[in-house]
Amino acid sequence: MKAWSVTEFGAPLERLERETPQPAATQVLVRVSHCGVCHTDLHLWQGYYDIGGGKKLELASRGVTLPATLGHEIFGEVVAVGPEGDQGAIGRQGVVFPWTGCGACPACAAEDEHLCVAPRYLGVFTPGGYGDHVLLPDSRYLVPAPGVEPALAATYACSGLTAFAALRKAEPFGTDTPLVLIGAGGVGLTAIALLVAQGLKSFTVVDIDDAALAAARALGAPATVNSMASDDPIDSVKRAAGGAPATIVDFVGNEATSGLALDLLRKGGAYVLVGLFGGALHLPLPSLPIRVLRIEGSYIGNRALFGELMQLVASGRVPPIPIEERPWSNCTEALRSLERREIRGRVVLRLDG
Repeated sequence: MKAWSVTEFGAPLERLERETPQPAATQVLVRVSHCGVCHTDLHLWQGYYDIGGGKKLELASRGVTLPATLGHEIFGEVVAVGPEGDQGAIGRQGVVFPWTGCGACPACAAEDEHLCVAPRYLGVFTPGGYGDHVLLPDSRYLVPAPGVEPALAATYACSGLTAFAALRKAEPFGTDTPLVLIGAGGVGLTAIALLVAQGLKSFTVVDIDDAALAAARALGAPATVNSMASDDPIDSVKRAAGGAPATIVDFVGNEATSGLALDLLRKGGAYVLVGLFGGALHLPLPSLPIRVLRIEGSYIGNRALFGELMQLVASGRVPPIPIEERPWSNCTEALRSLERREIRGRVVLRLDG
């Protein structure tokens, strides 16, 4: 099999060849046709997370080894099945659920593999969709997406599931419980599409990029605020939202957005942190009990939630986010475009040779 892989953190990806894996037991081999380029890929390529104060969390110390084949937003077709697996799955197409676990810990036993203590996530700890084949534990990890273009369908494995899980943590929201989303990148735009699909007509999107906010409005966002264009962003957001937010979902996750969110929340409010841009959280500790605030991290979701998401997508009610397809060999430049914040929606690699 062929793959574009990270052989040195921050350096251009290299095209490598190795033996195509053969499925054992219930495993299935999927030939990849499309793979989304996610912001997590950018951190994996760079080799670290920014944890504030000039410090970095080096991913080499967290089990990420080189060469690493990135890519966890995968669409493909089953081309081989292990001897104990479902032979009828051969030829089946769909979206890969990439958040595989060890299969033995309590989280995996509860079918919460995304919380596994020894994860085997595709494109992170095991070879992912920047390669032309991936190996799955079972055919159940390939989810059909009838009627959805493969490039868009691929993005639901992370962008979609991450947004869907975060919105679940943000409930309840509505006219009396104003919801604010920070960030209109790929995941933020997907969250907007999911809220529109569920009929929510009152929420506010905050970003610092007018083009990103225009994309949010095109998807159906009822109110948007450029926090950099306002002399008083807190007042601007409150006026757009109809009051202090009850819940804020932060799809950026840096020191500026976390500070804005905590300043905005009303008493008893919830801050759901999703983005991984990095930094450190700064707040006076007495403010948590005095204001009765809830701060919660949100990280992807399990297979059951992914199934619910794909059922919603199959309904046809979820408007598509902007998708730009690029050739497989353009993977390094796609990462650089993401690093320069030039992407609207999602770039998806097309593995066509």
